[in-house]
Amino acid sequence: MCSQESQTQLSPNIRAMKALRIYAGPAARQHLENNGLQPHDIGVVPGAAGGPKGLILGSLDRFIFGDWLAQSSHDVHLVGASIGAWRMATACLNDPVAGFEQLEHDYIRQDYALKPGEKFPSADTVSEDFGRSLARFYAGKVADVLSHPRYKLHIITSRGRHILRREHKVATPLGYLGAFLSNGVHRKTMGAWLERVVFSSQNAALPFDARDYRTRQIDLTEANFNPALQASCSIPFVLRSVRDIPGAPPGAYWDGGITDYHLHLNYPAASKGLVLYPHFQKSVVPGWLDKGLKWRHKATPFLTNMVLLAPNPHWVKTLPNAKLPDRTDFARYGIDLQARVKAWSTAASASEQLADEYQEWLRKPDVSRVEAL
Repeated sequence: MCSQESQTQLSPNIRAMKALRIYAGPAARQHLENNGLQPHDIGVVPGAAGGPKGLILGSLDRFIFGDWLAQSSHDVHLVGASIGAWRMATACLNDPVAGFEQLEHDYIRQDYALKPGEKFPSADTVSEDFGRSLARFYAGKVADVLSHPRYKLHIITSRGRHILRREHKVATPLGYLGAFLSNGVHRKTMGAWLERVVFSSQNAALPFDARDYRTRQIDLTEANFNPALQASCSIPFVLRSVRDIPGAPPGAYWDGGITDYHLHLNYPAASKGLVLYPHFQKSVVPGWLDKGLKWRHKATPFLTNMVLLAPNPHWVKTLPNAKLPDRTDFARYGIDLQARVKAWSTAASASEQLADEYQEWLRKPDVSRVEAL
């Protein structure tokens, strides 16, 4: 997986340390002990929200979708929120490897013009530029994504209810305050403010039981593909919401990570296969507003059939700034685009070690390396 050029750019410490950690729920671990792991075992692949953190998964994505899963012929459900939705939609392209390379290139080099007096680009500017970039990225390819013979795509968005039905400079912050307070009491009560709306490949059942949270499913079409994908990536106050998506109820649609940050969903109730989860950390946090609620970060029976691939936290410390790329880098580097591009490119190149180690483990599965999720 690693080219000679990219290897020479990496610190010797990175190549000497194990980069990949493998975690499994109880049912998944039993399967690994008895059968190892084969492409036909996989029923679902989730893609989490998390912004630039997703760059660390590029090499795994290219191997899993460009090589490994291509060795099987069964249907696989791809579920994504925010950048995870962009990744899962890219997996449905006719040439997913080229698609993932382009996604990585475009994401790393995103840059937004500042108007006089601005320290950060406005939500209008980011939304307009991002919408244009998505349109370019999938130009002439949406039909291929929607008609993939095996992959069933599910794009998760968050639709505002009541005072969040329309974006407003006063009502929207108040609405999100209400959602925050409700979520602190019980996650399900946040459904009074925001509902989960899943745009799915036509005739594809949800690969999870949706009774955990207020949910609506909409057919994914050529008319609503780009708006749904942009909505799934529209972080409140950073981008504008996407309004009135074709084929869906009217209203404001925001980032799917608000309701389903890391897609901690009830997969066993609806999916027979294993869930293969390339993720940037061990914890599968239910919603964006749960980030500070540590007791909700623990694994539950929802994850019993999950195999999760994540970078070793000690290996992460060898990356630029001793962390994964994240949204704080926009402030860290400011207008120094080249410095941010260099840092993020270095991390993305280093991630090839994750794919190399996963391939090595598949060749000789060592269950002693598999940790409890």
